[in-house]
Amino acid sequence: MVATAPDRIGSSKPATCRMFETPLIERFSRIHPATPFLFWLPVYGYLAFRAYENGVGLVIGLSLGFLGLFVWTLAEYVLHRWVFHYVGPRLWQRRVHFVLHGVHHDFPQDADRLVFPLGASIPFGLVFYVLFRAIVGPALVDPLFVGFGLGYLAYDGTHYAIHHFRMSSRWGKWIKRHHMIHHHTGAHARWGVSSPLWDYVFGTMKSP
Repeated sequence: MVATAPDRIGSSKPATCRMFETPLIERFSRIHPATPFLFWLPVYGYLAFRAYENGVGLVIGLSLGFLGLFVWTLAEYVLHRWVFHYVGPRLWQRRVHFVLHGVHHDFPQDADRLVFPLGASIPFGLVFYVLFRAIVGPALVDPLFVGFGLGYLAYDGTHYAIHHFRMSSRWGKWIKRHHMIHHHTGAHARWGVSSPLWDYVFGTMKSP
């Protein structure tokens, strides 16, 4: 695993860097922003249909879906704050941090590394699915996981839009500024990307 001299746009602005010596691994470290939606939406559709076949009613299904969405907002905050931003003292820990998230802070406009590659989102998804199944059982896990997964897609879509689209709505301008404060002020704050909920709960909004 390496970080080599950045590719450049024009003459001076760094755009990206190479992370892996092996070309195949380097290729799969990059992902088109539509890929998570193309892969996961059919999975969530199947799970929603399976929940219906298993007799989960509309009210229960929607309630579990909204619960899953709520759980995602907490997972997003916890992962971003305590996993993606953890930099251990050892060289391999610093390398893992760079691969997981440091590369994004070094090259925030790199469009190919703004959403989770499937090599990361599939294992994460399996871990959470198994955890949820252990908690709520096989009959109720599907709608819970669908809500959780739609929250994840909202996160990926919001994150990409923040970095690459002009956000013209009042909410869009606010959430973009919220995330840019996290990136550019040096404040260890504003860990929520798609939602500021848990920043308010844990007191990590912090005016720049």
